[in-house]
Amino acid sequence: MSALRRLPSTLVNRIAAGEVVERPASAVKELVENAIDAGAHRIAIVLKEGGRSFISVVDDGVGMTREEMALAVERHCTSKLPDDDLGDIRTLGFRGEALPSIASVSRFVLTSRPAGADTAWSLEIEGGAKGELRPAAHPAGTRVEVRDLFFATPARLKFLKEPRTESGHVADALRRLAMAHPAIAFRLESEERTLVDLPMANPTLLEEPGAARLERLAAIMGREFADNTVAIDANREGFRLTGFAGLPTLNRPTGQHQYLFVNGRPVRDKLLAGAVRGAYQDFLARDRHPMVALFLEAPTGMVDVNVHPAKTEVRFRDAGIVRGLIVGALRTALAAAGHRASTTVADAALGALRPHTGYSMPLPMGGGGHSTSVPRGLAEAAMQFMSPFAAPSARVETPAEAPNGNGHDYPLGVARAQLHETYIVAQTDQGVVIVDQHAAHERLMHERLKDQLQADGVKRQALLLPEVVEIGEDGARRLAQRAGELAEMGLVLEPFGLGAVVVRETPAVLGEVDVQGLVRDLADELGEMGDHLSLKEKIEEVCGTLACHTSVRAGRRLTVDEMNALLRQMEATPHSGQCNHGRPTYVELKLADIERLFGRR
Repeated sequence: MSALRRLPSTLVNRIAAGEVVERPASAVKELVENAIDAGAHRIAIVLKEGGRSFISVVDDGVGMTREEMALAVERHCTSKLPDDDLGDIRTLGFRGEALPSIASVSRFVLTSRPAGADTAWSLEIEGGAKGELRPAAHPAGTRVEVRDLFFATPARLKFLKEPRTESGHVADALRRLAMAHPAIAFRLESEERTLVDLPMANPTLLEEPGAARLERLAAIMGREFADNTVAIDANREGFRLTGFAGLPTLNRPTGQHQYLFVNGRPVRDKLLAGAVRGAYQDFLARDRHPMVALFLEAPTGMVDVNVHPAKTEVRFRDAGIVRGLIVGALRTALAAAGHRASTTVADAALGALRPHTGYSMPLPMGGGGHSTSVPRGLAEAAMQFMSPFAAPSARVETPAEAPNGNGHDYPLGVARAQLHETYIVAQTDQGVVIVDQHAAHERLMHERLKDQLQADGVKRQALLLPEVVEIGEDGARRLAQRAGELAEMGLVLEPFGLGAVVVRETPAVLGEVDVQGLVRDLADELGEMGDHLSLKEKIEEVCGTLACHTSVRAGRRLTVDEMNALLRQMEATPHSGQCNHGRPTYVELKLADIERLFGRR
């Protein structure tokens, strides 16, 4: 082997750059975070070739003096740790690695002027080789230009994607930062196209942080998210959780619309993502994901952000408090929403109901004694249009005395008919509600089963022959530490030698259960998240199955009294706007929308 030697500083910086700057989006994220820390009110980014050939980040922050610029591009030089305390980090950046790392793998130009200074200064660095500071013309603030990113590390350059893909990653990183800072204007341009344009929040909205944040979220996640969310605001042991969570019926096939922030820092954390999944597990199918934007304010001494070079992961001193806060706050907010379902359900229904004949001229319907020659194709289309009305499959029953005949005092109205022995049609004060009787009753039964479990506790069944499960020393220790909590959930176990446990009782509601698989899954998940989510999920899944098999089936005829009773129970039951799989239980059509369908408006 060669003799030990110290690596050159330029090579050290390039090694560090491989951890901090993975792609153009990483460089932009670091530079924008610096601008936010500098108190900027407007931040503008320009890209060329997705950031491969050119990146420009301009802000109107406090700027830097000549002396500060010379230090800013040295490794581990920062103004953000005045007391050298890594346990008290109050800024997005704190390591002093971003600028020297980016400068070591690119052609880098830093220009800055503090407010009130007579002149600006500029510093050029090429592949880590620093030039001389020179006077420059620049308004108050800072401008960073990065050209030919990774030219000094060609291996990394080969792994970059197409420019459009890289621009998309930059836009996503910028949107995440913008969500947490509605008081700052953000703009991103790429190849003379504007990808992100988020103006500063209205000053009147800034007086209400929740309103300004929701307006920014609506601009990024869509207006439908803003219209179909519940507000979150909860506290526990020094932690505060705020934000907005989408109704279960507003869901997506992936989890990319789940945004989590800790002290204003966007993070991708398994603990937080698992907590969101746990809170919604009772309302969504396993392949659907909610839309949420949650902001956690944590005491700086209770969270460690210095665990990953990209600062996208965090560690909590007591993860159980944080997870419990998220799950509890989300479940409480969703319960407060009652039977509310997202408006997107009605919008989709109205879209499906739009009259469409396939012809540019109205169909001749005859009348007035005029003789009209109708082409064969048009006549067939007219007959198909009229055929549903010729043989209706609706059963209408009107009670002798319908309580509150027009449904003025009932959110879900008064039953008027049953269609296809599956759907209940109710009249409300402002429109019509169509209810899927099976999905609605399934939710009601599910909530009733959960209430019984909570009131009487989880009943246990003793195994005729206790079962020994070998899971390794670490897994056995984790389960033994949580034996008391698992017993409350109906699973009684105890250590059995080295690396094994013996299971004596299981939750009765689970019926015949694969004890070996259940215990192994619990051990693995406790190691990852420190909670017994799997057992809860299995119990909730069984509750959902029981509810599905004991609920009113499609095809069963209901009397008007039964239909009204179902509507009143839905109004009084939390989460009744969606079944156990996240599908809507009812669709509400406003009278004004129905009138538009028929050209009355």
